[in-house]
Amino acid sequence: MEKKTIELVQSSFSKVAPIAETAAEIFYNKLFELDPALKPLFPADNTDAMKGQGNKLMTMLASAVAGLSDLDKLVPILQDLGKRHVEYKVESSHYDTVGAALLGTLETGLGDDFTPEVKTAWADTYTVMADVMKGAAY
Repeated sequence: MEKKTIELVQSSFSKVAPIAETAAEIFYNKLFELDPALKPLFPADNTDAMKGQGNKLMTMLASAVAGLSDLDKLVPILQDLGKRHVEYKVESSHYDTVGAALLGTLETGLGDDFTPEVKTAWADTYTVMADVMKGAAY
């Protein structure tokens, strides 16, 4: 990955991190709006359970974003995560929906800071991460 891409992703994520709980809520709302059939893959319609799921999402995302500077260490973690997602009944096609929900969340959370350059950096980064996860899982 290009250094500029990593810098854009890391600097923009630092603006989202302070609103992590809200960002997670936006993400899951967008995800279920894009594909309501994904809802059964997550905890029942329970606010506390979904908050916990949101915390896991944001913690994983923060770790992955931080790990972009050292892909040799990040790749095995992503591979393991991809394998675990199979156990949760995640299908390869779901990664596209998750990517769209992520970009939509970032657009909402970053507002004017979600420039075309930032969007491209995130899209490229997510594609690389998703490809690693899917490659290990399927």
